[in-house]
Amino acid sequence: MSIVLDGSNLTIEKLVAIARYKEKVEISSEALERIKVCRAMLEEKIQAREIMYGVNTGIGEFSEVVLTDEQVKDFQRYLIYNHSAGIGEPMPIEYVRGAIAGRINVHAHGNSGCRPEITLTLVEMLNKDVIPVVCEKGSVGACGDLAPMSQIALLMLGEGEAFYKGERLPGKVAFEKAGIEITGLKARDGLAIINGSNFITAISALHLYDINRWLKQAEIAAAMTLEALHANMKPYDVRLHKLRGFSGAIRSAQAIKKCIEGSDLLTGKLKQKVQDAYSMRSTPQVIGAAHDAVAFAREQVEIELNGVGDNPIFIPEDKVTLTGANFQGTPVSLPMDMIGAAVTMVSVLSERRMNRLNNPALSVGLPAFLTKGAGMFSGLMLSQYTADMMIVEQRILSMPASIQSIPAAADQEDFVSMGMNTAIKNAQILDNAYGILGIEFMAAAQALDFRNHQTGKGVDKAKEVIRKYVDFLDVDRPLYPDHNRMKELVKSCEILEEVEKVVGSLE
Repeated sequence: MSIVLDGSNLTIEKLVAIARYKEKVEISSEALERIKVCRAMLEEKIQAREIMYGVNTGIGEFSEVVLTDEQVKDFQRYLIYNHSAGIGEPMPIEYVRGAIAGRINVHAHGNSGCRPEITLTLVEMLNKDVIPVVCEKGSVGACGDLAPMSQIALLMLGEGEAFYKGERLPGKVAFEKAGIEITGLKARDGLAIINGSNFITAISALHLYDINRWLKQAEIAAAMTLEALHANMKPYDVRLHKLRGFSGAIRSAQAIKKCIEGSDLLTGKLKQKVQDAYSMRSTPQVIGAAHDAVAFAREQVEIELNGVGDNPIFIPEDKVTLTGANFQGTPVSLPMDMIGAAVTMVSVLSERRMNRLNNPALSVGLPAFLTKGAGMFSGLMLSQYTADMMIVEQRILSMPASIQSIPAAADQEDFVSMGMNTAIKNAQILDNAYGILGIEFMAAAQALDFRNHQTGKGVDKAKEVIRKYVDFLDVDRPLYPDHNRMKELVKSCEILEEVEKVVGSLE
């Protein structure tokens, strides 16, 4: 079954299905009719020579320049040419697919003014997997993601480049091979493709999906470390968190307890401290705060996925053209800056727990650095160095991009969201987070091999999965292959999927 885009029902999960798993899409018949009605109104206004931004005027600082009828015909082509000004390596294909899906959903409202052929061509591009080559950098996240979106629009002119069946081809050749007609661009068409924060939003949607799954794995890793450190489990009693009231903390405490069900930690067989360190007993509150941040960011991103992010906006029922700034990326970049900080925060917590496993003064009887041959061997001492390096990089990247505006276009565009910077740095933060959590998983599995108590069913399963990829560290060996395998294991979510089969959903 295709995913139907109608302007109002695009969720993060649907976006991921389209962008990552290449689900087919279609536009609803009602949405297509709305697009046609809006286009008819726009053409009436063009015939009446009504002045409309970006249709028969220049853009940015040139918005006061009125174009002649002859200039209107060529303006959209030059608009796309001059905005195709990005730089850098091609974005991942899933980012581009996500942005195209988001743009189709904007058009589905019937307020963008483009010809229906434009929207239908975007649908064909997704379904036939003709994906434009789009430079990673260039968008300032206001007036939309103009530079990257313009590289999508180039294909409508039979120009640019695209990936098709594993090849990087000229856009015209890719369209020909896929059997897609080159529509060209008429009045308004070009701006209707590029004038929204669709890349920022699509990338953020993909990140939020992955971060939710990463946070659940952070809870599994925490459960393993708590087992290894003989933690006092009272701080994970859900009644404690319900009294405070934060939903994220309630969720996190329940998830950790699910992983530890069946453990001797819950029976009183093991001696426990009256109170453990903050990095242990604060885990539900800290991961819970990240869950709450993700919930807010998700709400913002899904509003944007289903909103109209154009300028101008055409309202056919009122015969009105409204100029504004619905392209402004700040409603997405601000919460997503918080998300980057949240992932960094949870990574710091992971490293602090790993430190307690390594440090013989804190590890409740575990051997120093989790090795039987301390002195001759260094065990996991250097694994902590690697985690620390990645955390410092995360901290540097956690500076908000949304406050970094630099004016452009002769100060006509004097406040921009810098949301693409947010998206790019969040990808780096998340990439490091996979590695940091992988190191905690590896250390926790190593520590549990020195213990002999009954561990929880979820913890048992997580350790079993880890041991498929990384052996017990009996004598020192190069650790970088283990680190990289663990990073990929966390990224794959195999630990999460196997644990949830045993204990149920951790959400």
